[in-house]
Amino acid sequence: MQLRAPSIGDRIRDGAGLKGGQMADRRANVKATGKRKSRTAETDKAPVKAAKKVARAGARVEKAKSKAKTKTAALKKSAAATKTARSPRNNAKPTPIESAERTLQLENSGLSELCAVLRNGLRAPFVAAVETIGKARGRIIVSGIGKSGHIGQKIAATFASTGTPAFFVHPSEASHGDLGMITRDDVILAISWSGESVELSNIISYSRRFSVPLIAITSRRKSTLGSQADVCLELPRAKEACPHGLAPTTSTTMQLAIGDCLAIALLESKSFTAHDFKVFHPGGSLGASLKYVDDLMHTGDDMPIASDDEDMSLALVTMTQKAFGCLGIVDKKGRLVGVITDGDLRRNMGDQLLRATTGEVMTKKPKSVSSKTLASAALETMNASRITALFVVDKGKPVGIVHVHDMLRAGVA
Repeated sequence: MQLRAPSIGDRIRDGAGLKGGQMADRRANVKATGKRKSRTAETDKAPVKAAKKVARAGARVEKAKSKAKTKTAALKKSAAATKTARSPRNNAKPTPIESAERTLQLENSGLSELCAVLRNGLRAPFVAAVETIGKARGRIIVSGIGKSGHIGQKIAATFASTGTPAFFVHPSEASHGDLGMITRDDVILAISWSGESVELSNIISYSRRFSVPLIAITSRRKSTLGSQADVCLELPRAKEACPHGLAPTTSTTMQLAIGDCLAIALLESKSFTAHDFKVFHPGGSLGASLKYVDDLMHTGDDMPIASDDEDMSLALVTMTQKAFGCLGIVDKKGRLVGVITDGDLRRNMGDQLLRATTGEVMTKKPKSVSSKTLASAALETMNASRITALFVVDKGKPVGIVHVHDMLRAGVA
């Protein structure tokens, strides 16, 4: 039989018969023993708890590090994507042709957007702007600062040369006395992409104070300029061709385009002709191309003319003296019925040439123009017909002759 050590309970039962003092001592010893065991167990568990606490803290640190790495990776990926989107060849510089093509594509896209809004939201304001300018008894005062100012100067020049009196007023100069150039009969056309150019503030205030009609060209209808204008031409906010989105490129192209739209709409509403344009633009090659044939033609005795029954022996003398390389043939009523050229002489070369009459040698139904034909149109006729001179007729009768050399001297060609 195996013996076992007595438990605490056995000891308590064994001491049941002990006296009161002895029993109290026994109970005290039992309690003390229990407390010692409890403290020992807690002491044994302390390292385990500490280890778990350290482990949890480590896990939190690792989790924070993982989140930080994920965020950093996302930021790097986003930056790389942005850089790739801005650079057509990643980190490589685009070639000049690639830059040019991209610029044209973006600016063309801006013009397409402008065309689209003209058919919709910009239709009514544009018509109102044309009507406002058309009714003005004074001039168009164009103003703007920076690149918008440069565009404004060109728009003003286009207005002026197409029959709408206009000039450019610099907004800074306007604040120092040039506001006196603006009258109640004028119309102000102010240009600002943002609509918040502080330099325009005095012009805006002046227009409101003296009831001068104000037309705005801006990309923000709710801006200071847009909200104060009588008519606001709000342009679409298309992407600039500048890769940084800073230099005005697409925006200025649209500003210039809408200015040309206004000028041409006004030109057509006034039935402005090429003759009218010549009055405002007499100089340069453009002015030369707008000259009329009667500005350049030779008249009177300078014309090489012979009757249709004249002997070729006499006609050749006249043709040589006048030195135009041709001879106009007229009938008894003075009407131009034919022409003799160097080519006609070569085709009829022989003994019979001098015995023939002009009517027998001439080419019938010659090319001719009226005196009010543009010199550029007459030159085109010469080139198409491969001739060097044209007779100018009025009611069928020759009144002058113009030579290709006259065109060259006048700068028409």
